[in-house]
Amino acid sequence: MNPAPERITPEQSWLLQREKAVAWLRCVFALVAVAVIQLNPERVARFPMLSMYALGSFVVYGVIVLELTRRRSFGSSVLGFITTSLDVVWIAIIVFSTGGTRTPFFFYYSFPVITASLRWGLKGSIPVALVGVAIYGTIRFTLAAEAEMSPIGIDTILVRSLYLLLLAGIFGYISEFEKKQNQRLLALSKTAAQAAAFQERRRIMFELHDGILQSLATLILRMEGCRSHLPKTQNELAEEMESLENLTRGSMKEIRQFLAGKDTQPIVSGTLLDRLREEMRFLHEGLGLDVIVESQQEELELPKDIERETYYVLKEALTNVTRHSHASRIEIQLQQSNGAFNGSLTDDGVGFDRANVRNENGFGLSGMQQRIKKIGGELLVESAPGYGTKVSFVVPIAAAGELSS
Repeated sequence: MNPAPERITPEQSWLLQREKAVAWLRCVFALVAVAVIQLNPERVARFPMLSMYALGSFVVYGVIVLELTRRRSFGSSVLGFITTSLDVVWIAIIVFSTGGTRTPFFFYYSFPVITASLRWGLKGSIPVALVGVAIYGTIRFTLAAEAEMSPIGIDTILVRSLYLLLLAGIFGYISEFEKKQNQRLLALSKTAAQAAAFQERRRIMFELHDGILQSLATLILRMEGCRSHLPKTQNELAEEMESLENLTRGSMKEIRQFLAGKDTQPIVSGTLLDRLREEMRFLHEGLGLDVIVESQQEELELPKDIERETYYVLKEALTNVTRHSHASRIEIQLQQSNGAFNGSLTDDGVGFDRANVRNENGFGLSGMQQRIKKIGGELLVESAPGYGTKVSFVVPIAAAGELSS
């Protein structure tokens, strides 16, 4: 199975395109240098081996970097630092071997200057330009490549050095200005996305208010009316009706909190066992199921995110039991030890075929897996037709606590 393609941000995509453009430009520079030497071979008369090696390896190096950029084998910052350093060294060798200060390739010093400015602005372009000037001046004063010819004038050296520094300043400034503009555009894009999400949330809020929330409100009123007409001797039924009313009110509150962009807290911290026992009591008294809740600790000390997500997982598992399993017995076991929280829910129902469930469009099992994965744990579902179902999970408490902090 092929791995899922890695998602990159718009900024990362732009940086990748920039590196690809630089890699293509390097290959063009290398090929042009080879073509110039072929048209003017006397440029390599004094150092033919060094010149041909420098030019040929520069072409190969350019192709390798282009391929690495296409494959995204290195991060842009690492690749940028390495290639900028190699560009300066390679161009210095080409300049030295093709005429020293009289080389036709002085302009090639502008390439690492421009690429450094694109990557780091003035902080990159000015140092690279100074290095290029220093190397070029060293070649001039040592006269290593000048042979017996008179060296190029110092005034020409100064003009070329000033040209390189001016180029570094201009491109560095433009690059920093462009980077600031891109950051502003990204910030505006993020703000626009948040505004669009807010508008969509408002649209959903109005739709829910006109539909589900009004239906829940009507349900509460009707349950209150039914409870008021019950005889006073039917206290248990009246209490159950009141419990349903409170549950419906709580659901409406959670929906409103979600629509307002607030975090919903379905359970009070430290009440996981109490809530599960309440759920199981309803299943026992209302549906006649044989239920067991076991915990090795009387009180579980869990981070809020673990308590919240595991409660939702177990509640979803209980819902699946009542809707699909036709079970007569449910057992929940919880254990907190050795920096981990373990839990399981087992029923003796009809079970199911996992292969068929994967092809369905429901969100039950996938939602449970996502909740446990979000807090750094693992979820295991064991089931087969006729053999019941077991849902178990293990969550490292330290890892989940770090995620929530």
